[in-house]
Amino acid sequence: MGELGSVSDAPLLWQPSEKFIEDSNVAEYMHWLLRVRGLNFSNYNELWEWSVTDLESFWSSIWDFFDVIGSRGEDVLDNQIMPGSKWFPGSTLNYSNNALRYPGQNAAIVAWSESRQPITLSYDELRTNTASFAASLRELGVKKGDRVVGLLPNIPEAIIAFLATASIGAIWSSCSPEFGTRSVIDRFNQIKPNVLITANRYVYGGKIFENSNHISTLQKSLDSLVATVVVPLVQEHEISTALDDTYSWNEMVSSTADLVFEPVPFDHPLWILYSSGTTGLPKAITQGHGGILLEHLKTLSLHLDIKKNDRFFWFTSTGWMMWNFLIGGLQLGSTVLLYDGNPGYPDLRSLWRFAQDTEMTYFGASAPYIHASMKAGLEPGREFDLSKIKGVGSTGAPLSPDGFRWVYESVSRDVLLNSFSGGTDICTGIVGSSPILPVYEGEISCRLLGAPVEAYNEQAESVIEEVGELVITSPMPSMPICLWGDADGSRYIESYFNLYPNIWRHGDWIKISARGSCVIQGRSDSTLNRGGVRMGTSEFYTVVEDIPEVKDSLVVYIDSSGTDGKLLLFIVLNLGRQLDETLRDRINQQLRTHLSPRHVPDNIVAIPEVPYTLNGKKMEVPVKRLMQGLYVEDVVSFESMQNPKSMEIFIRIAEEENS
Repeated sequence: MGELGSVSDAPLLWQPSEKFIEDSNVAEYMHWLLRVRGLNFSNYNELWEWSVTDLESFWSSIWDFFDVIGSRGEDVLDNQIMPGSKWFPGSTLNYSNNALRYPGQNAAIVAWSESRQPITLSYDELRTNTASFAASLRELGVKKGDRVVGLLPNIPEAIIAFLATASIGAIWSSCSPEFGTRSVIDRFNQIKPNVLITANRYVYGGKIFENSNHISTLQKSLDSLVATVVVPLVQEHEISTALDDTYSWNEMVSSTADLVFEPVPFDHPLWILYSSGTTGLPKAITQGHGGILLEHLKTLSLHLDIKKNDRFFWFTSTGWMMWNFLIGGLQLGSTVLLYDGNPGYPDLRSLWRFAQDTEMTYFGASAPYIHASMKAGLEPGREFDLSKIKGVGSTGAPLSPDGFRWVYESVSRDVLLNSFSGGTDICTGIVGSSPILPVYEGEISCRLLGAPVEAYNEQAESVIEEVGELVITSPMPSMPICLWGDADGSRYIESYFNLYPNIWRHGDWIKISARGSCVIQGRSDSTLNRGGVRMGTSEFYTVVEDIPEVKDSLVVYIDSSGTDGKLLLFIVLNLGRQLDETLRDRINQQLRTHLSPRHVPDNIVAIPEVPYTLNGKKMEVPVKRLMQGLYVEDVVSFESMQNPKSMEIFIRIAEEENS
């Protein structure tokens, strides 16, 4: 493994052919800019520079190039001072109107689920179901500005319910069924929903999970509810608890109705997403119709290169922003592929088999899933027919250089690999791929169009070829219009603008190369800043998890005034392996060689599992705060975790360290 410090000398893994470039959506867009606007750009960097310096012209061109359905006002942006910028004032549109603009028999959704047989819905069927469900919501009294929430698996009904809600001008929010009851209440109670849509049960990893008690508790706890709609899943399974005061999904979509779209202002709330909530009440991140529409059109088309005939997939649940992003494929007329179930059941080949059987053209998953497939020795490109796949997406955590290499060696040698980073707060990526740029090992290809991303040093100066704080220096349309319930905007400012006034602090460390490529080096609030050598946790994991005995790892740095502090490494070992002195010495030697002598841990501890949030993030900061002596109830929300029992060993270690 080579030195990780530089992003300029990485090996070239993929170069787009001239035909691939010419056939790409971004090439068509550049031809359109020349033909219609008289703007000529010879390469991607020139195009990006224009997109982040002439914001009004760029975002105006996105509206026009994609022929957005709506009434366009005269202005594009009232001012560029964040927070408070207002995009397209005086304009009206509706997200659902644009998502359902392609009638016909082409497949809109293909859905596989552990809970039932596969389902295919054409665009005509999706439109019919959306119209019917929207009419039923109106009969229940739902109107513009009301909140409708879903506690649903990743099934077509969730998309139908969302599109129907948005068509009315009501506001959507969702959680996935594996969220604990307290976690769901903490989220939904903030926004006072009128209608809850859920499923009676679901299957995950081959096991049936009964949902009735969960639903009953929510009905009692959410006093704003006027109706609960239940989707019947796993019909052959007996209902253990009867539910009162509910409507069945089937009766909600049984009547014929016209498809009606309520025009709303550009910044009218579309949906509410949530931060992880691992250390407090989750932020209720509210985003608008127009900002999300333009952002997803731009990113899906010009960066992922999704076209009308594509079959677009990203493995996600309804509780992760990638579900909202995935739905954006409908805006381009593509087929959206849904997978509801455990991606590791019955084994890690499940999603690759799904890709083959659905003739998938774009495969998206989390970096941990790709790393798990790599560590399991899978060779999906040889085991399955993946010849239709032209793009592979990875997000949720940094993809290691080994992960990059594995995609090209074991999935496909001719594929656009999109290591994608952004977040829930903007519901998109800000750095990722471009069809007209090469892919280098371990590097994110570019800053996305319209995303004014910079790396700031400690003097708040923009730097190149240095690790810095990732900031966004100008407004983007999909930035939150507010945090729900944050009446004076103080929490909004504290969340994004507390470090640099009028500059968005994203919370990651980034290094930007001279050619414009990027490496995300982990969260800036979990940085390993030891002895003046600052390093992101992702570099640490790349080295440690490259060791065959190590299955997973978590590292925290406990700063101490006047000393080098304490660096603690926790590792999950592969079955049958032991943490003996030989392995300790090898781990230390790898870290000393590939990172620095200052990043050799003070202690290495074997643990049963690494704690993860429901969205698949390693819980570095809560563990760090535990080790600093804070009370567990102040730093950990167990309801927001995939595996709450994993915290037990850290609680015990923290008690011993601080006793």
